[in-house]
Formats: sequence, C-alpha cells, structure tokens
Amino acid sequence: MPTTTTQTPAENSRQRALVVDTNVVLDLWVFLDPGAAKITAATHSLEWRWIASQPMRDELARVLDYPHISARLQRNGITGLQVLAQYDAQVLLVACAPQASAICRDPDDQKFIDLAVLHAATLVSKDKAVLALKKKMTRLGAEARTTAAFDA
Repeated sequence: MPTTTTQTPAENSRQRALVVDTNVVLDLWVFLDPGAAKITAATHSLEWRWIASQPMRDELARVLDYPHISARLQRNGITGLQVLAQYDAQVLLVACAPQASAICRDPDDQKFIDLAVLHAATLVSKDKAVLALKKKMTRLGAEARTTAAFDA
C-alpha cells in the first residue's frame, strides 16, 4: 500500500492534480470501458498526477467486494487485489482534505469534492450529485468533468 504524503502535486512536480471517483475507477479496471482509458493516458503523461486519500482507497476496496463487482472481476480473469495493486501503482495518496464549501447531496461523494477543491484538481465523475456542483467547484478553483468531457 502506498504511503500518504502531505505534499500537494504542485510541490511534488509541475503536474496538474486529477481526482477520480470510484465509479470511474470501476469503469477503467473492472468494466473495461474504453472511454475511461483517457484516465490511464493522462496519468502516464507528464501533465497529470492522480491523487486520492485513504478513504477513497478504502471505498474502492469495499466496492470491489460487492457480489456483482466480484462476478465481473471473475469473468475478466482478475481479482480485486489486482485492481487495488494497479490503483496503488497509479495514485499518489495525500492527506484527507477539509470539507469544501461545495456540499454534495451524497455524503459518500464529498471526499472527492473536498480533495479536488483543496488541490485545485480536476475531478472525473459520472455521479449526477457531483456534476451538479460543477459551477460551484469552478468558482473554488477546481473542475468536475465526466469521463467523456475529460481531455488527457
């Protein structure tokens, strides 16, 4: 498991910060959605750095154990542990962010918004409750985009 850093991506490099919600991670490595491949391309570029907090990783680990997700993983010939290893290899774990003034209707999604706002990051999500906050997040220096609208 990666260690957590308190550095911001800007302190760590010149890369732009990227936050990816759990459903997009599942699209990428469980459902193998070709549209989500932009995330991998971005993190392999010099322009972007994918950041996450420990609660985000914990949520992914929990969701990977859901029966319908486990069944899909099995059909794809991969395990939840392999997905987590791939996640750990791609993501820079950073400290949790304080609550932003952009409040999500879904408390489970708040951690993604908070981190994106703190790091002036682009949050890639397909969650309607998150995307409803696009304008407010922009005013706070962050972005919320769908996978289709994300340009690596």
